[in-house]
Amino acid sequence: MTYAAARLATVKPSASAAVSQAAKAAKAAGRDVIDLGLGEPDFDTPAHIIEAAHQAALAGDTRYPPTQGTLAARQAVSAKFARENGLDYAAETDVIVSNGAKQVIFDALMATLEPGDEVVLCAPYFGQYKDMVLILGGVPVTVKAKAEDGFCLTPKALADAITPKTRWIILNSPSNPAGATYDDATLRGLGAVLRDHPRVLILSDEIYEHILFDGRNFLSFAAACPDLKDRTLTVNGVSKAYAMTGWRIGYAGGPAPLIAAMTKVQSQISSGPCTIAQAAAVAALNGPQDDVRRFNAAFEARRNLVVDRIAQIEGLTLDAPGGAFYAYIGCADFIGARTPDGKVIAGDIDFAAYLLDAAGIAAVPGSAYELSPYFRLSTATSAEVLDKAMTRLAEATSKLKKD
Repeated sequence: MTYAAARLATVKPSASAAVSQAAKAAKAAGRDVIDLGLGEPDFDTPAHIIEAAHQAALAGDTRYPPTQGTLAARQAVSAKFARENGLDYAAETDVIVSNGAKQVIFDALMATLEPGDEVVLCAPYFGQYKDMVLILGGVPVTVKAKAEDGFCLTPKALADAITPKTRWIILNSPSNPAGATYDDATLRGLGAVLRDHPRVLILSDEIYEHILFDGRNFLSFAAACPDLKDRTLTVNGVSKAYAMTGWRIGYAGGPAPLIAAMTKVQSQISSGPCTIAQAAAVAALNGPQDDVRRFNAAFEARRNLVVDRIAQIEGLTLDAPGGAFYAYIGCADFIGARTPDGKVIAGDIDFAAYLLDAAGIAAVPGSAYELSPYFRLSTATSAEVLDKAMTRLAEATSKLKKD
C-alpha cells in the first residue's frame, strides 16, 4: 500500500537535519564527530525571557490562543517593526504570529499559490522554500547567484527570471546558507524591476536581521521600497536573534488581506501558537537587547576565525559572510580529486561525505542549496570547537590527491 501522496515525491527531507542525524548516528557508534550541520545558536535563552514564560504559566495563560496570535504578541511585533524597521503594521490586521517563521512562509504560499504559479528563488537558498512551493503545486524558478555578487540576486537576473506566471519572489538577507547581505542600492534596484510586475508578491525573510557584521546596518525590503509595501510580506522570528529556536515563534507583517488569508490557513493547520511561548516572545521583543548584541559579537568573532583559517587551506575559498552564522565554502579545486583509499570526489556531496568519514566533520553539501560545488558549515558553536574543526579540515584536505 502507498501512503504518501504523489506531491511528496519531489520533496526531500531537510538537508541540514539529515546531516545532523548522520552525525548523531556516528556519535552513537562511538565516533568523535563535530556537528556543524544545523544552524542553531549555542547560547541559552536569556533569563528574563524564560522568567516571562514562567510567570505567564503561573498566571494561567494556558488557554487556546487567538489563531492570529495573542494581541500582546502582535502589539510587540508591531512595535518592533516600527522601532527597528520604520514599518507601520497594525497589530490588529497586519500582523500574524505562527509556530516559527517556516510556518509563516507556508501559510503565505498556501494562501496565495495556484497550481503552476512560479516562485523565484535565489540560489544558494534555504532548501525548504523550494519544497514548500512543490508541495503546494507551485513551480520553483531558480536563479543561481555568483560569488562575485556576494551570492545576491541582481536586478537583471530578477528581470530575466520573471514571467507572466510569477507569483512570488523570496528574498533572504542575511541569508542561509551564504550569509549574503543586500545593500540599499540592490534592494532598490530589485524594487525597480518589481514595479513593472504588479502581480508579483515579495516575501522578505529577515530572520537573521540582528546577526550582521562589519558595522552593517539592516534595511527591510519594505522600508527600501515603501511603494511596494502593499505587496510585501516581512517575515521574522525570535529563534536566531534571541536563541529561542525551541520556542517556535515566528511572525510577519503584511497587507491586511494577505494576513487574513494566512490566518484562515493557520486556523486549519495549527490554530495559534503556544501562549506561553508567545509571552516569552513579547519579553524578547519588548525587553533589553543586550544579549542580542552580545550574541552578535560572538558570531562575528567566530566568523572571523573561520574566514582566517579557511584562507590558510589551499584549495578552499570563502569570502567573509556579511551576516548570519554560516560559512559557504567553495571546494571546486577538490572535485575530481581522490581520497587516500582511491575514491573519486565527484561533487560536493562526495566532499561532504569525505569530511564526515575522514575528519569527523558534519557539513551540508552545496547541492542541497542548488549551488555547487560548495559546502556549508554552521559557525553557531564555540571558538574552541570551530578551531578544532578547522584543524581537522586542513588535515583532511591535505590528504586528497589531485590529478
